Amino acid sequence: MPPSNRTAGSQVPSSSSGISPGDSSSNAPDQPIASQKINGSSRNTTERRTESVRSQVTTRERLHMRQGSPVKITALDGHGSDGQHSRLLDHRRRSSPSSASAAPSRKEKIARPPWEPQASLTPQTSAPLASRISVPPLASLLPQPLEPPPLSQLSPQAQEAAILDDLLYTLMGFEGQYIRYVDSYNPSVEKDRLAGPNFRILPGLDPSLRDLTTSVLKMATYHSAIEAFVEVQSRAEFGSINHALCASIRKLLKDYLILVTQLENRLITSETFSLHVLHLHTLPTNQMMFQVYNLAQEILKKNALVDDDLDDTIDDFDDVDNILEQLREGGELAPGGMSKANRCTGGSVLRLLTERLSRMSGDPAARALLQTLLRDASRPYMTMLNEWVHRGGIKDPHNEFLIKEQKSIGRENLDIDYTDEYWEKRYTIREPEVPPQLGAVKQKVLLAGKYLNVVRECGGVDISTEVHDVPKSFDDPRFLDNINAAYAHANSSLLDLLLTTHALSARLISMKHYFFLDQSDFFTYFLDLSASELKKKSKDVNVGKLQSLLDLVVRQPGSIAAQDPFKEEVKVQMNPTRLAKFLVTVVSVRGFEEDELNDNASSINYTPSVAEEINNNAMTGYESLEFKFSIPFPLSLVISSKTVLRYQILFRYLLSMRYTETVLVNAWEDQNKLIGWTHRSKDRNVEMFKRRVWTLRSRMLVFCKHFSYYCTAEVMEPNWRRFMARVDSLNNPEAGAAQEAGPKKVGRTVDELMDDHVDFLDTCMKECMLLNVRLLRVYTKILSTCTLFAKWMPRLNQDLILADLSLVNTPAANRYLALHLAHYPHHHPSANPATTSSSSTAPMAPQLSKPAPPPSQKNKQPPSSTTNKHAHPQSHRPTQTPTPAPTSPLPPELTTHDPTKYPSIDDMLTRYENNFNHHLKIICDALDYYAATETVALGRLCALLSFAGEKAG
Repeated sequence: MPPSNRTAGSQVPSSSSGISPGDSSSNAPDQPIASQKINGSSRNTTERRTESVRSQVTTRERLHMRQGSPVKITALDGHGSDGQHSRLLDHRRRSSPSSASAAPSRKEKIARPPWEPQASLTPQTSAPLASRISVPPLASLLPQPLEPPPLSQLSPQAQEAAILDDLLYTLMGFEGQYIRYVDSYNPSVEKDRLAGPNFRILPGLDPSLRDLTTSVLKMATYHSAIEAFVEVQSRAEFGSINHALCASIRKLLKDYLILVTQLENRLITSETFSLHVLHLHTLPTNQMMFQVYNLAQEILKKNALVDDDLDDTIDDFDDVDNILEQLREGGELAPGGMSKANRCTGGSVLRLLTERLSRMSGDPAARALLQTLLRDASRPYMTMLNEWVHRGGIKDPHNEFLIKEQKSIGRENLDIDYTDEYWEKRYTIREPEVPPQLGAVKQKVLLAGKYLNVVRECGGVDISTEVHDVPKSFDDPRFLDNINAAYAHANSSLLDLLLTTHALSARLISMKHYFFLDQSDFFTYFLDLSASELKKKSKDVNVGKLQSLLDLVVRQPGSIAAQDPFKEEVKVQMNPTRLAKFLVTVVSVRGFEEDELNDNASSINYTPSVAEEINNNAMTGYESLEFKFSIPFPLSLVISSKTVLRYQILFRYLLSMRYTETVLVNAWEDQNKLIGWTHRSKDRNVEMFKRRVWTLRSRMLVFCKHFSYYCTAEVMEPNWRRFMARVDSLNNPEAGAAQEAGPKKVGRTVDELMDDHVDFLDTCMKECMLLNVRLLRVYTKILSTCTLFAKWMPRLNQDLILADLSLVNTPAANRYLALHLAHYPHHHPSANPATTSSSSTAPMAPQLSKPAPPPSQKNKQPPSSTTNKHAHPQSHRPTQTPTPAPTSPLPPELTTHDPTKYPSIDDMLTRYENNFNHHLKIICDALDYYAATETVALGRLCALLSFAGEKAG
């Protein structure tokens, strides 16, 4: 409000003031003055103007001498007119000193130095309503001839009149003649303007007037600081919440200016108006301005725009995620050159308002004021909140909403996202931006928007319509009900999308068939067809050929996979990392102490020389084979890469047991068909050796079978049924009706479904010993021992022939040795047994044609048809037509009895027995311990493995 408007009602008619009609100062047109009502009294301005004419006559020369301060003249020169200037001079008559002061002549006035203050426009800022008028010159720069008379020379009445006149200017943010800024205040410095000016009163004022003036000047300080705060906080970088707060404060400043106008009118029209009366009228407003000033200063301190002890400035760059996200988007680290860590925007402003409202709850006026500010400031926040919880979208250009969106994380990376980054980090909560009103429901707000965002990306949310009948501010009584209802609706929408539209249950059942080998007739057929490829090293396996064989198998009529609608999404791939090594690495990262892993290392890490001969770099296709399941969005949120990885781990775990069981069954077939085992030796030691081999092979097979039974029938199947029961409960109509009847009660949520899925897989892995490093290492050693033992059988048959005096150099033995040497030249007896027994990297027993067994053995069958069914087809030897022996003669060492063979193979068998017994005892003791301390289910496995104990035969 310019000074010209404030003095519009102070013009005195020329007829009563002694000024001639021809005077330019008296020719300004009179402006109509509205009636003002202060303290219940209303008077006609025209009548009061006549009654308020003082008896003292002021001359034209005195009017020219008693002009206003340079601050006010500058404003008038920039905006006022001649009439406004005339009215200002008329107003000065009432506050002019007594006629005793000497009046300068016209010649003295012309001789004064020129005083020509200038006003200009400043550059426009991002705050659209900010003032663009340059800062007026300070009163301290006023030329000496224009200085007013000292207060000490004025009477108390004249002092009060002059101070009242100056106070009206200072309340508007300008300096007066006797009330000026302190020397340390610089209005050109933004930090000084935001802190507010301190005023000083020129010496000579009466002490009683000084005390009242000092009290009123506080309000002038508050007003100037608040105006500067509104201009600064209205800039674009401070966000819409600050903009709404500034708009609400502008309403208060408008009421404040109305009060100043009323006070000016009262000063002009009432002779009884005094400094004491002005002080009484400004007390309520002073308290209001004090509350707004304190609020503004607190916000400015958090924004580091005023001096404060900021201890956390060194932590500006601790939020690495925010910094990287801003850099990806091509933005600055902090808008406006200010650190984001020191910005008070969005929810932080609402939190600060709420906390102040709580502290000032005992003051009715302050409480009403802060409630109004909070209501107005929360409206943009509520608009963003309603957009998020009802549509799943974020309209937050200033990054002040409690939900943060990482736009760099897209769903195109879901296939390789093993940490659920899309779901966990795409939308996160900005903890500093959470208002106290949303503290208890912030997770519901996050999930409601995330759920609807997924439905929205799938085309299930109509974003063309506006959201109606929703709360607009925090004090709306429907505030919490709105969030709860939106959360329930979003959850039911996403569940319906997953379970009905995308058939989540059917897809989970399909994954069970492929990964848990449930009803896996197709998988057995696949292993039979792909044996020639899977025997190779993993890097040499033709994955395309395996994929073709799998596609052929899953389309085989009559198999369970032929009816699977998702069979096209199963792909074959080779994993270059050994399962045990990968699991030990993962489990160690998850927080196991190193000391804990090294306890009893001498017993757990003990590996006989046979097991040490495993070549870790020569993984076969059986060890690397795994399935990959393509999951479309949004099912990839529930069946994420993280969960698919768990399925793959469990699949490779089961496959390793089946592979070991298969090679042991092949060894059993060799013991029933090959001449070295079917011939009854006359040497008792050889026969006892065969029994020991048979017993060890049987115990290993029992170990594998019981372990496989435990993992599938006692771990995976029960946990699977419990998990699917929870999934099926989501489709329960009664539960859905209950949910609709009470939207505030949400029975099951999508996040709970995700957690159930991960918990199901983690439970299976834990009860299968895959999350225990000690048990996993011992189990791996046992399985490696069993595999090496089964691969030793073909070479052992040859050594048995040479060690048996009654069998060596017989026609049947020579025929077998010739065929065996032709297929396995590296099995020459001159080779080192310790080396050759492990040099073969073939995953199955050697595949070759052998002569038919003796008539006594021809019709002998395996102990169970199930075991024989899982044997490799290429491991079945022809039993009907004997193969003719090669014509080339055998080397002499293959037709001569070797007495050193038996001690050698006996020593090797002893090492296998000791190795198996040792680790079997360790794993049984460890299972017993962990069953009592951690996982009760392991007790059942310990009981099953006891059947493979040392005395079992």
